[in-house]
Amino acid sequence: MIRADRRHLVRTLADLAAHQGVGIDQYTRLKPYMAAGFPAPVSSEGARTRLYDGDQVDAYLQGKPVPPLPDGEDGSDLLDRRECAALLGVAPNSWTSYKRDPGLREARVEAGGVEHWPRSAVQAFQKNRPGRDASATTGGRPKHSGDQVPRDRLPALTAELLDADPTLTAATVADRLGVHRDTAQDALTHQRAERIADRVDADPALTPAQAAAALGYPPAQTRRATARATTLLRARQAAPYLESVAAALHRAHLTTTETAPDVHLPGDDRVVAALILDGDQAPVPALVWDERYGWRTAASRRHPITKGAARPAEGGSVRYLAGGITPPPGDVVTALTTTDA
Repeated sequence: MIRADRRHLVRTLADLAAHQGVGIDQYTRLKPYMAAGFPAPVSSEGARTRLYDGDQVDAYLQGKPVPPLPDGEDGSDLLDRRECAALLGVAPNSWTSYKRDPGLREARVEAGGVEHWPRSAVQAFQKNRPGRDASATTGGRPKHSGDQVPRDRLPALTAELLDADPTLTAATVADRLGVHRDTAQDALTHQRAERIADRVDADPALTPAQAAAALGYPPAQTRRATARATTLLRARQAAPYLESVAAALHRAHLTTTETAPDVHLPGDDRVVAALILDGDQAPVPALVWDERYGWRTAASRRHPITKGAARPAEGGSVRYLAGGITPPPGDVVTALTTTDA
């Protein structure tokens, strides 16, 4: 975890490599951070991105005693996804759903490019969230009534039920949470797909179907989830590229944020992402990336992704940017800002 008031001291491996005057590839090949006595990461065990405390690293590099980190717990401690899940006593996969809670979304911060949440925000969520027992006492969904669980809480509660029973059915979700059967089915499909994709990420030798079986999911219940997981894996592979394009557009003053765009999976079978261009020099409202045909411009910031699987026709504010499916970020900027591109 990142101890209270030490977020500004967080260093990534890229930061450490730059400080040593070497490239990140060389730095990770030599692995000086694995030497005896090098400070331990402040990121959780198994985290994909290693994070370090700058004071500790500086002291080590200067040959000085490495200062200890503060002891005890503080509400301002910043926890990553694994640490948040551990605090709640759930599987890390569940945090993907829990973090959509409005209070957690507002409390979310980034440190070293990694999402973190204050300990106090996670504790508040834990205190206020309805548990399985509370859900069970609702008696299901009364006739002629709407869904009894707010949509923003549904993923987390479904994840909790799935943690307890991998053979969970949509009918059980509908009964326990008081939601429509179709709503329950969608929530359950999404939760299973996330876990299947996580399992394949952890063991690339597995197919999504094998991952589903390893998780204990009945084959008859997982056809849609397996298909969605396959698409989700492609979305995760595309994420670094989309982030690099967002950063290039930010450097060109075409957008005010350099964070990766939200990725959508229309129909569970294709990967689409939208970048809102809100910079002063932006020539169009938005850009859309589709894994089938690459980049195009969009006429609307509010609804840049059109409904349906058909390829939007070029004309008016819609223009396809040449360069293939994944052109270099600089080429995307050039194509966007060159009127005759």
